[in-house]
Amino acid sequence: MVTESRPRISARITAPATAPTTKPRTPDSTPTAVPSALSGAGLVMSYSAHEPPALRGVDVRIEPGEHVAIMGPSGSGKTTLLHVLAGIVRPTAGQVCWRGRDVGRLRDAERTRLRRTDFGFVFQSGHLLPELHAVENAALPLLVAGTPRAQAQALAASYFPVLGLSGLEGRRPGELSGGQAQRVAIARALVTSPAVVFADEPTGALDRETGAEVLSLLTAATRSSGAALVVVTHDDSVAAWCARTIRLSDGQVVGVAR
Repeated sequence: MVTESRPRISARITAPATAPTTKPRTPDSTPTAVPSALSGAGLVMSYSAHEPPALRGVDVRIEPGEHVAIMGPSGSGKTTLLHVLAGIVRPTAGQVCWRGRDVGRLRDAERTRLRRTDFGFVFQSGHLLPELHAVENAALPLLVAGTPRAQAQALAASYFPVLGLSGLEGRRPGELSGGQAQRVAIARALVTSPAVVFADEPTGALDRETGAEVLSLLTAATRSSGAALVVVTHDDSVAAWCARTIRLSDGQVVGVAR
């Protein structure tokens, strides 16, 4: 069993002196795109004609840099809403607008590119590739986009100290604790300097203490980079890390609280 050391949390991310100065952007560089709200209007999602819709006319708006929790019981539509907003699936009806474009009308290749550049993702179990070292997992979005390996790994490694991962760059996922693996997933989500980070139950597989550390790192890192954060959860203690909470029930918004 791997024993996890508790990281010293820092709210600022800086690249090492040896990090590349050309594309992709370093963590402290100014994003090239103008900040934009992410909005959904009249969102309906039906997976089958024989089942009730997962979303029933949802309206939502995520402001630049805002931290928002989407809460609800199992089956309320919260993960479906995240998938629709992130362009993973197209809504049955309604519109998702991002930087002047209707995401649902984009071609598959365009939506894939959008998820590689503008959006970052943290999932419940990390979804790290077991055959890759930690730094390679963190660099994966850059490698897929064609960034040279040395450059991609240098930029990914620049996130490791602030996330409490120093010295773990060469470990594989099986050699990491659950909290360490989630912090690698956070580095992977941030490495392209996304405008929005989506986190689906990011602490669901962790104990409460480790989960709180992961949330502290995730919120501090997105705040430092200026990224908006959308967290799907059923846990009030997780939602408390966000400035606004949207509650869903049976595919509809039933409350918004700050």
